[in-house]
Amino acid sequence: MKQVVQNYKSGELALLDVPVPGCKPDGVLVRSAYSLISTGTELMKVSEAGMSMVGKARSRPDQVAKVMQSVATNGVPATYRKVMGKLDSYTPLGYSLCGVVEQVGAGIDDVKVGDLVACAGNEHALHAELNWVPKNLYTPVPEGLAPRHAAFGTVGSIAMQGVRQGEPQLGEVALVIGLGLIGQLVVQLLTASGVRVVGVDPDPVRCELAERSGAAACGDPESAAVQSAVAELTGGHGVDQVYLAAGGGSNQPVELAAKLSRDRGRVVDIGKCRLDLPWNAYYEKELDVRFSRSYGPGRYDPAYELEGRDYPIGYVRWTERRNLACFLDLVARRRVDVEPLISHIADFDDAVETYQRLKDGDLKAVAVLFRYPAPAEGPAEAVAPEVAVPAVRRTGGAGAAPARTAGTPVRLAFVGAGNYATSMLLPHLARRDGVELSTVVTTTALSAANAQRKFGFTGATTDLDAVLGDKSIDAVFVVTRHSSHAELTRRALLAGKTVFVEKPLALSEDELAGVLAAVEESGNDRLQVGFNRRFAPLLQEARKRFGARTGPANLRYLVNAGQLGHGSWYLQQGTEGSRFAGEGGHFIDTASWLLGADPVSVYSTATSGNDDLQVVLRYPDGSTATISYVTTGPAGFPKETLDMVADGRALRLDDFVRASVYGQKRWVSSRLPKARDKGQNAELAAFVRAVRTGGPMPVPLESLVATTAATLAVRTGLAGGAPVTLARTR
Repeated sequence: MKQVVQNYKSGELALLDVPVPGCKPDGVLVRSAYSLISTGTELMKVSEAGMSMVGKARSRPDQVAKVMQSVATNGVPATYRKVMGKLDSYTPLGYSLCGVVEQVGAGIDDVKVGDLVACAGNEHALHAELNWVPKNLYTPVPEGLAPRHAAFGTVGSIAMQGVRQGEPQLGEVALVIGLGLIGQLVVQLLTASGVRVVGVDPDPVRCELAERSGAAACGDPESAAVQSAVAELTGGHGVDQVYLAAGGGSNQPVELAAKLSRDRGRVVDIGKCRLDLPWNAYYEKELDVRFSRSYGPGRYDPAYELEGRDYPIGYVRWTERRNLACFLDLVARRRVDVEPLISHIADFDDAVETYQRLKDGDLKAVAVLFRYPAPAEGPAEAVAPEVAVPAVRRTGGAGAAPARTAGTPVRLAFVGAGNYATSMLLPHLARRDGVELSTVVTTTALSAANAQRKFGFTGATTDLDAVLGDKSIDAVFVVTRHSSHAELTRRALLAGKTVFVEKPLALSEDELAGVLAAVEESGNDRLQVGFNRRFAPLLQEARKRFGARTGPANLRYLVNAGQLGHGSWYLQQGTEGSRFAGEGGHFIDTASWLLGADPVSVYSTATSGNDDLQVVLRYPDGSTATISYVTTGPAGFPKETLDMVADGRALRLDDFVRASVYGQKRWVSSRLPKARDKGQNAELAAFVRAVRTGGPMPVPLESLVATTAATLAVRTGLAGGAPVTLARTR
C-alpha cells in the first residue's frame, strides 16, 4: 500500500510503498476514502523539516534539552546515533480521515466490515491507503453524511473541544483570532450555540468566508472595524471569550485578546501561537486563560487511546470519541457546513505535489482533501515466600545446533524496530560481515519501511507468521514492548528459530513457565536474553584483573535510573510491568556473572510507591549483592556505579567510563573519551558466532531463567515483606 511520509532531516516528502498494517485486537483496519490535510499543523511540520539543523533546534528547545540529558547519561556517540536515527527516518503525516472498515479485530462489536467510519489520531488516521485504528479513535458515520465531510471529524473535534473550554452561553459575544481551518469551524460551532462572533484574520478571503458562515463581523487585526464591531455588539464592555486559533511567532494575538476582552473574560488557546502574556493587561482584567488539548479528554492517555478504556460518562461527558461523534452529528444535521471550507480535492497519487504547492503558496487553501482510489475486489491481507526457579527440561537439542555451511551468511529477522533496536542493535549488525538482515516485522507499516531503508533488510512486513514459517531464517530478534516478549519468544522457539529477546524474558511466573514449556516441547533451547553488560569490554577487563576469589564477596550496585518522561510507555505498569521488572534483570545478571553463581534468595524493600528499590541477593557461597535502584537521584550523577570487595581486593566500575581494581597492585583503566560501551556489540558478536557455528549459546539457559526468576521474586518480596527463597524444582 502507499503512504505519505516525510524525512525530518532532509525535508523530503514521498509517497512510499509500505506493508499493510496488521489488524490487531480492539481495533479495526480501515481503507481510506478521504483524508484531510491540516493546513495549519501539518504545514508547520513540513516547514520545520525544511529548516537547517540550527533552525530545527531553535524551533524545538524542549527536544534540545532532552538531547543534552541523553549526552550526559549515554555519551555523545550513542546520543548522536539515536538523534540521527530519529531525524533520518520517514515520519507519517495526517490525523483526520473517513474510510470503510476492511477488517474487524477481536473485541470489536460496534462496527462490521463495510461500515463507514471517521478516524482520528496522528498515529492511526494517517494519509495512507489502510490504517489500523483502535476502538476509541473511530466512530460510525451517520447515515447520509458524505465521506468527504466525515473526513473533517478530527479537526472538528479539536475546534469543539476549544469551544467547550470557553463555556459559551446564549447571547454572549466571542472573538476568534485566526480564521484558518480550526478558526472557521470554531466560528460555526459558536454560531450554532447562540453566540455572536467577531473574527480576526489578515486574509480578507478568510474573513469573507467566516462572515458567510455566520460571523457578525470580521477584519484585519489592525482594522478599526474589528474594535468598532466588538464595542457595538458588547455595549463597550468587551467580548466574553477569545479563541486563539492562530499560529506563528507574533505576540499580537494575546495582546489583542487582552485589549478586546471584558473584565474577567475567558481566553482559550487552541492553536500554537506565542503566549507572552502582557502582565498588566491580563492582571487588571483578571482574565481567565485556558488551554484546549487537542480533541478532548483521552488524548495522550494510552489506556484510553490504545487499550480502549473509556471514561464513565457520569465523570467525563465529552471524550475524544464522543466529541468526534457529536461533530459528525452536527454536520449530518446541517448545523455545521464544511463544504464551503473545501478549497481543493486532490487524488492521493498527487499527494507530494499537493503538499509542495501548499508549502510554496501556489495553492491557497483552508481545507484540502485527498481522495483515494476505489478498492480492488476482495479483502486486504491482514496481517510465596518461596518462588520456584523452573527447571529447564529439554526433549532434544542440548545446547548445540548443526553447524552451518561455510560461507553461508547468518540470516536474521527482527520483530520490532523501535529506538533501542535501531540505535543499539541494528547499527552493529548491519556492519557485521557474514550477516544478512532478512526481514523486519512491525505492527506499524512505516517503522518496518524505515528499518528496511536504513539497515538494508531484504523485506519488510507486518506478518509474523510468514517470518516464523520461513525456513531460510536462522534467528529471530524479539525487540518489542515488554508485555509481548514471552509469547513471541515462545512462538519463535516452537518454530525452531534461534531467539535473541531483549530483556525482560517474562513479566510473570506463568509467562516464564510458558517459555520453558516451549523449550521442552520443541527441544529447542537456542535462546539469548539481551543482558549485555556482562559483555562490556571494560567490565570484562576489570573482572580479569580482579582474578579468582577464594572467599565470599560483597557487591554493591547503584542504579540512578532517573524520572521517566511524561507519556513513556514504561509508565503503563498494568500491561508492561514495573520498571524494575522490565530492566532489573540487567543488574541481577551482571552481579551473578561477577560472582560466578545464581542467587539463592532475594530480599526487597521499597520507598512509598515502589519507585526506589533496595534488592539484596544472596549466593551459595555466602556472597551478597545489593542493588539500589533509585529514580529520585540528580540527573547529573552517573547512572550506574558498582563496587565488589573480596579477599582484600576491590573492583570499581564508574558508569562504563572507567574501571579500577585495588589489591597488592592497583589498576586503573584509561577514561573512555567517547562512549560508554555497555557490551551490545560484543554480545551480538557472541550470539552470531553461536548461530553460525552451532555451538553453545553465550549464556546458559539455566542462568537466564535464574536471573528472570530472581527479578520476578522482587515483586513477591515487596508484597510479602520477607526474603524469598529461590528453590529449584526437579
